[in-house]
Amino acid sequence: MLLNKHRILYTEDHEDTKELVRFILARFNYEVVSTSNAVDALRLAHEQKFDLYLLDTRLADGSGVDLCKRIREFDNHTPILFYSAAAFDGDKKTALECGAQAYLTKPATPNELSRAISSLFALAQTATVPNGDGASKIHVDGDGGLSSCLDPGRP
Repeated sequence: MLLNKHRILYTEDHEDTKELVRFILARFNYEVVSTSNAVDALRLAHEQKFDLYLLDTRLADGSGVDLCKRIREFDNHTPILFYSAAAFDGDKKTALECGAQAYLTKPATPNELSRAISSLFALAQTATVPNGDGASKIHVDGDGGLSSCLDPGRP
């Protein structure tokens, strides 16, 4: 029996990074649709069904945070993972407060990226994905690993 692949919308404005991540995720059996800007990402998010949104924080035509907020206006259930080189705690906090469930700092190994995505799919199957209220998040540990946090008191 052929299983359906999870569909991921990946928004990244650096072509080399975008192609590398697409290649890596295809090796983990994910179907990746990629865009280079927020306008196209928002259009695709409206037109198609995705199982996860993978966003960079800085885009040529805006911010990933603004894109996340716009997606949350019509989709509160699909997990959002930020994958960004912006490594300050404030960047991570802002991304999680705008409705994302996880933040992974570049560069990450292929296994770390796949583990982050798998964790979000597992969380989405066992819990309702929040729309920015902080009730259910995945956090990146200091060693690049991920842990889920169902404690609303944790940042």
